[in-house]
Amino acid sequence: MEQTSAPGLAHIDRWQKNRQKAFKAIPPTGKTVKYLGKEFLVFPETFWPFTDSQPLVQSFKINKGDSVLDVGTGSGVIAIFACYGGASKVTAVDINPAAIKSARHNAKLHGFDKLMTVKKSNLFQALKDEQFDVITANLPFRNKPAPDVVARSQWDTDFKTNTQFFADVGKHLKPGGRIYFAQSNFGAIAEIKALAKAAGFSVRTMASAAADKAETRKFYAFVMRRAQPAV
Repeated sequence: MEQTSAPGLAHIDRWQKNRQKAFKAIPPTGKTVKYLGKEFLVFPETFWPFTDSQPLVQSFKINKGDSVLDVGTGSGVIAIFACYGGASKVTAVDINPAAIKSARHNAKLHGFDKLMTVKKSNLFQALKDEQFDVITANLPFRNKPAPDVVARSQWDTDFKTNTQFFADVGKHLKPGGRIYFAQSNFGAIAEIKALAKAAGFSVRTMASAAADKAETRKFYAFVMRRAQPAV
């Protein structure tokens, strides 16, 4: 069921549809987007860096030597900031071929192409039994039918992607590991928290940021850890 507490979902629909058109309309050579003081190139049909991931990127903790998996990497920004944070190994996955091209380009642009591996994968499918200290995810926020791969960066048909993420994420998280997860006030926050708790994770809000003064588009970062058994 789609989250309805945020005001103006019709406005959000129009805004998201316009963004999808913009993602498709850039030239084949790509478009440079500035994000948190750094530049990233996005090729057509790639989700652009935006406020949605900033609470996560500005608040997540990467310990020196951590292995990191970024699920739904888009242009690769979260994975690249994990590299800057001191990770020893970063793997970035996405189902969108355009995102793979963008993320690989940006890894090289920032000098992390030896440290960061980019793989085409539907969530964890290409990872076999690999495990990581940190898993990050900026998945589509809304339970809404997505007609193409670009729409899938914002909308999750029948909430299948988010549901599958929590069904499988525990297999790929090392003991004592943590998940950093992005969501929004116009997304399915209650459903995400329920899925995480059902999978055995505690959920804590780390940070938030708004893309507009009225806070109609407010974004959150959650940290999730395996819940401690009751004594």
